[in-house]
Amino acid sequence: MKLVDCIVVGGGMVGAAAALSLAQLGLSVTLVEKSAPNPLSPEQPVDLRVSAISLASEYLLEQLGAWPQIRAWRCAPYKRLGVWESELAYTEFNADDIDQPYLGHIIENRSIQLALWQQIEAHDSIELICPSSVESLSQVDHETTGFSTLSVGEREINARLIVAADGGNSFIRKLAGIGCTGWQYQQSAMLIHVQTSIEQQDITWQQFTPSGPMAMLPLSGNQASLVWYHHKDEIRRLSALSNQALQERVLAAFPEKLGDIKVLNKASFPLTRQHANSYVEGRVVLLGDAAHSINPLAGQGVNLGFKDVKALQTIIATAIGNGELWHQPHVLVRYEKARRTDNALMMTGMDALYKGFSNDLPLFKLLRNTGLFVAQRVPILKSKALAYACGIE
Repeated sequence: MKLVDCIVVGGGMVGAAAALSLAQLGLSVTLVEKSAPNPLSPEQPVDLRVSAISLASEYLLEQLGAWPQIRAWRCAPYKRLGVWESELAYTEFNADDIDQPYLGHIIENRSIQLALWQQIEAHDSIELICPSSVESLSQVDHETTGFSTLSVGEREINARLIVAADGGNSFIRKLAGIGCTGWQYQQSAMLIHVQTSIEQQDITWQQFTPSGPMAMLPLSGNQASLVWYHHKDEIRRLSALSNQALQERVLAAFPEKLGDIKVLNKASFPLTRQHANSYVEGRVVLLGDAAHSINPLAGQGVNLGFKDVKALQTIIATAIGNGELWHQPHVLVRYEKARRTDNALMMTGMDALYKGFSNDLPLFKLLRNTGLFVAQRVPILKSKALAYACGIE
């Protein structure tokens, strides 16, 4: 029976980054994924699924060798972030405030995954098993030689570490017996890919309304990704409209600064919050959405997953450097200590933002607009918040 150092289950953005980061430490890695991403070509329309990649995530992707290819494909840098409810309390964050050329990039998820897969396929220490899925998991606990066994298709593979990066409905999390807490929000979100009358902008913005936020993410060329949060029933109604009818609704509801648009594609999804009760069970470690699903209000989901990847790599590298058995559970729990508080703070912050702007009582409205008004006029508050959001502080 084959023995490898690590098995990573899930070859999406976070799983692929985890496989590469562990292989960079000289570990042997097997990556298991159900389906390969479709190839990308310039003439293909932009995918609906995009992410706002922070500076910290960019640094990780550069370290893993994937960033040059991502830049060669389609991505849109943004330098400014605008937030408001009332125009009188408009707050704008600028990369100049933290001495950076930009705040991040809006990138198609598939581009990130494909660029990472290119690096995986070229790495001698990574075996990619795709298409395939895990059937069962068992852990053998010995003080120094403990390992886990995964049934992958018709094969059984032993590994010193199992990394679960298989999403919010993680099968590995269930097999490891790790529970989670969470709920669905009262709202859903709609992604709308549009053609714009305005050339690619360097700003992403978000306006809060009583029914939910509306956001614009710039894409390359005359394109943008709109995110419309609303009550579930209303999102269902909007999803059933033709592109032309939806276009009319967008133009009527969104701020005038959006300009004229043409709807090209659309999709909707529920808003879910979920947090695993533990990130580590024996030699099983949870990363990304398998460990935490966050309200996408500030676009931090995949960035938190990439922070998980970097933390796990750092902790294992430190253990190896200190001559420890890096795969021992008492070493792996350091990863949870490094990440759980930061993830919980971000999740709580997004919940507070969501609830705070969902309340239309006059007092709450006054307080939040006063907060935005003050933030715009206190540079040190803005720069501190911005550096944290970008992952560089």
